[in-house]
Amino acid sequence: MTINDSRMYFNREISWLKFNTRVLNEAKNTNIPLLERLKFIAIYGTNLDEFYMIRVAGLKRLYASGITEVGADKLTPLQQLKYIREHLDKEKQTLEAIFNEIKTGLAKEGMFIKQVSDLNAQQKKHLREYFLNYLYPVIVPVVVDSTHPFPHLNNLSFAIALKLKNTQDGGVKFAMVRISRMLPRFVEVESGVFVPVECVVGEFANELFSGFEIISYVPFRITRNADIEIEEEEADDFIEIMSEGLKTRRKGEIVRLEIGQSKDNSFLNAINTYLNVDSKDIYIYTMPLNLSGLWELVGSKAHAHLTTPPFNPKTLPPLHDAVDLFSTIENHDVMLFHPYESFDPVVNFIQNAAKDPDVLSIRMTLYRVGKNSPIVKALIQAAENNKQVTALVELKARFDEENNLHWAHSLESAGAHVIYGVPGLKVHAKIALVIKKIGNTLKEYVHLSTGNYNPSTAKIYTDVSLLTSNHDFAKDAIKLFHSLSTGSSYRTKLDSLYIAPTQIKLKILELIDNETKMGAEGRIIMKANAFVDIDVIKALYKASTAGVKIDLIVRGVCCLRPGVKGVSENIRVFSIVGKYLEHARIYHFKHDKIGIYFASADIMPRNLERRVEILTPSLNAQMSQRLMDILQMQLKDNVQMYELHSNGEYQKVASKEKAFSSQIAYEDYVNGIYSDSVENEEAIKAKKLAKRMLRES
Repeated sequence: MTINDSRMYFNREISWLKFNTRVLNEAKNTNIPLLERLKFIAIYGTNLDEFYMIRVAGLKRLYASGITEVGADKLTPLQQLKYIREHLDKEKQTLEAIFNEIKTGLAKEGMFIKQVSDLNAQQKKHLREYFLNYLYPVIVPVVVDSTHPFPHLNNLSFAIALKLKNTQDGGVKFAMVRISRMLPRFVEVESGVFVPVECVVGEFANELFSGFEIISYVPFRITRNADIEIEEEEADDFIEIMSEGLKTRRKGEIVRLEIGQSKDNSFLNAINTYLNVDSKDIYIYTMPLNLSGLWELVGSKAHAHLTTPPFNPKTLPPLHDAVDLFSTIENHDVMLFHPYESFDPVVNFIQNAAKDPDVLSIRMTLYRVGKNSPIVKALIQAAENNKQVTALVELKARFDEENNLHWAHSLESAGAHVIYGVPGLKVHAKIALVIKKIGNTLKEYVHLSTGNYNPSTAKIYTDVSLLTSNHDFAKDAIKLFHSLSTGSSYRTKLDSLYIAPTQIKLKILELIDNETKMGAEGRIIMKANAFVDIDVIKALYKASTAGVKIDLIVRGVCCLRPGVKGVSENIRVFSIVGKYLEHARIYHFKHDKIGIYFASADIMPRNLERRVEILTPSLNAQMSQRLMDILQMQLKDNVQMYELHSNGEYQKVASKEKAFSSQIAYEDYVNGIYSDSVENEEAIKAKKLAKRMLRES
């Protein structure tokens, strides 16, 4: 095979399916607590929802448009759809088996997921009272007939279909009950006993349909095409057109139907008469639908002992005892590795700037900030304090559009200058700039990150961030924000940082080429969420052919085929799936003067060519060493690590050496550093563990 052979490239959608299979595999892991295993089923289901809403919907549009070839792998949309459907249909059996195993294990621990028929008389009485008091007033029953048409169902709508018999004339009718997303997914009948809400509604549905007898019922759920198409060039008011786009998402084409198993086969035909879903996209389940609802059970406080104890993020030196955050940043570049290190310093950075009378200006990009954002609240306070606040609020952040619209309006009302994205580009860069007046001079402080300004996800996503007063970075930050304000990002270039779409891809290709020239002395390690860009993959193939040793740590999609003799035999590809979601992007090139970088950008065409992204060089030895420690510790992982083989299959890394989890090791590492400033028995123990981990890595 050669680098131009289509067999050298894995299909993106198939690669993603295998990533989600790795997520599901974690639910099989009997070495972790039961609710942790259930959590991975919830993540698997949530991932699959988005995959169908965006990727499968997109493939269906391509097929309908007559497109026959879409990628370097040469698979047609129809071939991809066929593989996806067959894979998911087969995996459904695995999913149900794992769920039932976990369900049985939970029952042994006093946590029960039951059907109404499994309850005793007293429990049923309590459940009926709950139905009448809390469900009856808010659910919507509909008898489908000539005067009551089948109602519109929003994306990810959850409902039950019922077959009714008229008690007077014996006539049979079809009905349904819509179940609001505001309702709990499970009803706790008594301590530790949970019943799916659709079972409660179905059991007492006779209260909703006077004059009818309930023959049978079945739950179902739909998925719609949720990809919003925005013609920015035609939009006079981007806010208005984005708002309209959010409304159309609720009405997109139905691309999947999930339905519970029923002895009455007529249900499926009756439902699909109205929905008209392709039979290949109908999935019949013997377990509860809407897997994201399992988070309710995972979060049960009474059963917290069935989860992994949470790690308490640490604030490390020099920030642990910092009196003046800005003075500390002036004296030290501070690298943070979340979630092991606390996100509080980043929040404090913006909050302190909002209150500091000498701060003149705060500028930052906001991509996914969460619903109750302390950072956005601080920006609002700063604007109300008459500071110059500029916020780029990316309205095209998928599935966060509505939340971002809300924050954009709030910021604007407070007097902030809000930039509603850049035409033709999505702003994915994570950067904040604070300008402070000190005497007769201005001093700049910059924060750069691989992750979002979201304190909630910062507890579960691994991300690298940097607080610095580096003047060159600050100059570039000012230039970047000017380009965002003027809409000129598609042609802007920076001097010390690197920006997409103009610089990052070219820089990465240059760095790979430099290692290629070193032959067998070359060394490349790249850690990313996804590896899709064909130009970069081809460059790595050439480097491998020249003898460069290459390790890729790619959590999700990887289109590169490793281990092919004569092309990619010097490339290894690994994926880590564990307690934390690996989200940091770190790129190491042995013979480069800088040597190591971190970025907001993955190795994907959308990141490198259609988004505003930032690649940050590590400019001091201490930070470079810490970034290298992260890479080296992850390459040593033999607990959460999978290796991608040349046949496209992932296999858990097996080792005869002592078990080593990079995520647990880094918890120990951070505990050890923290203990330098804390004198107690636990701190001393943590310090010893950290030293051991560093020595072993």
